[in-house]
Amino acid sequence: MGRPRVLSGVQPTGALHLGNWLGAIRNWVDLQESHDTFVCVVDLHAITVPHDPAQLAEDTLNTAALYLACGMDPDRCSIFIQSQVAAHSELCWLLNCVTPLNWLERMIQFKEKAVKQGDNVSVGLLDYPVLMAADILLYDADLVPVGEDQKQHLELARDIAQQRINARFGSEDQPVLKVPKPLILMEGARVMSLSDGRSKMSKSDPNEGSRITLLDPPELITKKIKRAKTDPERGLEFGNPDRPETDNLLGLYAILSGKGRDAAAQECAEMGWGQFKPLLAEAAVAALEPIQTRHRELMADRMELDRVLEKGRDQAESVATETLERVRNALGFAKRS
Repeated sequence: MGRPRVLSGVQPTGALHLGNWLGAIRNWVDLQESHDTFVCVVDLHAITVPHDPAQLAEDTLNTAALYLACGMDPDRCSIFIQSQVAAHSELCWLLNCVTPLNWLERMIQFKEKAVKQGDNVSVGLLDYPVLMAADILLYDADLVPVGEDQKQHLELARDIAQQRINARFGSEDQPVLKVPKPLILMEGARVMSLSDGRSKMSKSDPNEGSRITLLDPPELITKKIKRAKTDPERGLEFGNPDRPETDNLLGLYAILSGKGRDAAAQECAEMGWGQFKPLLAEAAVAALEPIQTRHRELMADRMELDRVLEKGRDQAESVATETLERVRNALGFAKRS
């Protein structure tokens, strides 16, 4: 038995922030020690909404460099760019042809984003979950790390694999596609906005002060934390539903300082905000400094970054091609000579 396989990725649009790092990438770094890990920059997903073509390639490389700077090791995992593995697009089309339209129309994220885009909503936005299913299913993933907001998309991938492919074109003894399971990562999985402790930190929030990006300089980090929303009470605590911002900021301090929740709660139980915020800013700057230094080194050495991405692409293609051929054969296409 080989190691269980995990696949994940993030879009290159918008700067990666503390929520992406603490809720996702930091966990991938741990998983690569015990799992066969594939991580990709999902640039095909990035064009389901209006984007800047002049920025897409640079943002894609920036994101890949941040994976590495955060501790993803190309000797322990496969790091690649989604659009450079053509099997993603081809499997998406094959899955499109067996996926009921009403399955996509009920997706919550499509409904929310479609309202914002109005008449400009694209077929790609509607079809986003099928492409995500193709991403996952191509790699015979055993587990997919997901937050609560992505569970519906993973359930769709499972339904497509089980009900629309395996049940119709495979057998119980010989399924065409592996049906993945969710890996819910709880601690640090929901980093909330600095401007609203009840909303998740997001790249798409128009208020840049709502998030700390991984490449923010120290003075900007300090400024954003200084302006972060708080309440008038003295003393910080966990678990008070009436103090969501307090819970969020104290949670960030517990993680970024490395002290853990119990020690952080004890240290800050009697603190005022004027004393606490500089401590949080100092911890955030110190935690991000090595990531920023490594990112600058990688972006200055494009040959090394290209080498890592080429190696990852080759590893991804070797797996993806086998899966795609299984699906093609099961659906009855003529075999390639």
